[in-house]
Amino acid sequence: MKDCKSYSVAPPLADIALRNIWNLDMALDVNTRTETVELLSREADSLKHKLEEERKKLNDVTLANVAERLEEVTFLNIKPRRLLKGNQAKMLCCDWSPDKRHIVSSSQDGKLLIWDAFTSAKEQTVTMPTTWVMACAYSPSGNLVACGGLDNKVTVFNISNPDEDPSAKKKTVGTHTNFMSCCLFPNSDQQILTGSGDATAALWDVESGQMLQSFHGHTGDIMSIDLSPSEIGNTFISGSCDKMLLLWDMRTGQSVQSFEGHLSDINSVKYHPSGDAVASGSDDSTCRMYDLRADKEVAVYSKESILFGVNSIDFSVSGRILFGGYTDYTINAWDSLKCERVSLLYGHENRVTSIKLSPDGTALASASWDASLRVWA
Repeated sequence: MKDCKSYSVAPPLADIALRNIWNLDMALDVNTRTETVELLSREADSLKHKLEEERKKLNDVTLANVAERLEEVTFLNIKPRRLLKGNQAKMLCCDWSPDKRHIVSSSQDGKLLIWDAFTSAKEQTVTMPTTWVMACAYSPSGNLVACGGLDNKVTVFNISNPDEDPSAKKKTVGTHTNFMSCCLFPNSDQQILTGSGDATAALWDVESGQMLQSFHGHTGDIMSIDLSPSEIGNTFISGSCDKMLLLWDMRTGQSVQSFEGHLSDINSVKYHPSGDAVASGSDDSTCRMYDLRADKEVAVYSKESILFGVNSIDFSVSGRILFGGYTDYTINAWDSLKCERVSLLYGHENRVTSIKLSPDGTALASASWDASLRVWA
């Protein structure tokens, strides 16, 4: 009976205790809660400030100062070798095939074109059901190309047989809730990584169309992604309109590092060939480089005379030269160590939207709103 009595009394006591806790919580003054949040915010800002101070203590010398003993890059003999015209509207993206000869380009007119960079010939044309095809990419085998844009989808075409219509072998792999801004194949034809205006990135299985991993962390449109150059390739970076650059672990879907410093939208991101640093280009007219090991910004590439945004960036094979395509129709080549501009490439008649170095590093392709694709060598 004692057990029965204790059992019957316990629930009411528990209810009373829970009710008292609830009433006490509800009785807390709203102003007190607000003050608590403000106090925690100030504490977080204070800790952040202390962290920055500790970082500055280790920042005893700049990258440019370290590079003073190095020889200058005095002259880059880069000239326009090919002019590829075929689109009827603004070109938005381009990518090199692994064979180092073919280039795929996408444009506002909804066309995907395959070019022979050696002969300037247009070999294949793919018509998309939407305009503003903002992204395109070759697969590692060179047999597939992926693209997407304002249709929110990533579509893959098989171009292995030039005599067949690629549209007959198209496959819609995945769909975002907003426009698709960038895509790439991470080391195989079986998977594709995409970034979107819905502020997320996603990893898809090409065959089944299943989403394998999603990446949430940005608060603005993701405009660019790039895969780590290491053979394992388990990390990638993303740049967004929230002015942040995030480093992701593809296995967990979590952001493992973040970098800030830009004053406006980040339009392009790129790994340094060593894999130990990343670079970004922004609407604030600057390119920046961040060291992953030091967890900080190490270089800024800017000039007072440059007033226009950076739309696309890429490194030379050695990583010594950083190329940037700008809204003022030019391509700037920067010495990534000395933080100095070493060359300025003219030729386009409208903003340069995409630049890509060929796999062997001997040529640079640039796409522009002037509806042309140029190959520099």
